[in-house]
Amino acid sequence: MTEDEFPWTASVRVRTRNPDVNRWLAQALRPEAAREVPRARADLAHGEAGALELVISARDSGAMRAALNTYLGWIHLSLATARTAERPG
Repeated sequence: MTEDEFPWTASVRVRTRNPDVNRWLAQALRPEAAREVPRARADLAHGEAGALELVISARDSGAMRAALNTYLGWIHLSLATARTAERPG
């Protein structure tokens, strides 16, 4: 597939105070980003200051909406889980 097949692109940067949480989040999202999906794809990287960079490319606006909603939901759930785990018992 060529880049022209995925003209829609969105970038999401997640940076937390705890770099361990960013690493944990990357581990949680990596299997999903590696999955082959016909109309969208996602790439994960570590950005500046330890931020997690997620780049989503899609064939059309519907695929972009679905991919963004899915990844943002997973990020929200993962960060909520991390916050709960960090709370003193």
